[in-house]
Amino acid sequence: MFTRRHLLITILVSSLACSDNATEPPPPDDPGPSDQVNLPPTRDGTLYEDSGDLGNGAGQFIFTGMTNQPHIRRAVLHFAVAGGSIPAGSTIDRVLLTLNMSRTAGGATVVNLHRLTTAWGEGASDAPGAEGTGTAAAAQDATWTHTFFDSSMWATPGGDFVTTSSANAEVAGTGFYTWGSTTTMVADVQSWLDNPSENFGWIVIGDESAPLTAKRFDSRENDIVDNRPKLTVFYSQP
Repeated sequence: MFTRRHLLITILVSSLACSDNATEPPPPDDPGPSDQVNLPPTRDGTLYEDSGDLGNGAGQFIFTGMTNQPHIRRAVLHFAVAGGSIPAGSTIDRVLLTLNMSRTAGGATVVNLHRLTTAWGEGASDAPGAEGTGTAAAAQDATWTHTFFDSSMWATPGGDFVTTSSANAEVAGTGFYTWGSTTTMVADVQSWLDNPSENFGWIVIGDESAPLTAKRFDSRENDIVDNRPKLTVFYSQP
């Protein structure tokens, strides 16, 4: 016979079951929100196509595109992804590169990032004036012909890099521009985290099809701290 006591026990058991379900934790494989870090470059510079070895390792600016002479300019950037704020074994979720363009020749152009495949250096050279013509390379500078002036050279003058771009952005007037997040940029940074010895950074290539397409961006040595290059990495810890 179903008594009042049986009814009370049934209600109590049902209540406990509901309470347990309400406080059940999320699944253990839930990744949760990404962590974020802003990384400054560890080195940067400009490869000047002009005859002779020119550098600007300690200058306030880096350049892309083609001058009116015409001579090509290519910027190189390196960020220390491993061994710092991002724990080893993390998964890279998103990547954004921010540069400030402080001077421009001509109109809007597309500027591409390509992953470099050879190590390169940064010396103490510091070009005068607006820095567009460079200066005599100093020891360890990356130049159009040298990876480290004047001891080792690029296999191909102008830099050794993957021909497929990792990201691109159209730039026009002065101001801040962002590259990413693309799957290739994420893969680049993930590989740099997992294999630091293969981190050679990116080369920044503008419009090299015609004169007067040069663009000037602020470097890591720029007097205005907020205008310096910045790599923003979103990652999930292991």
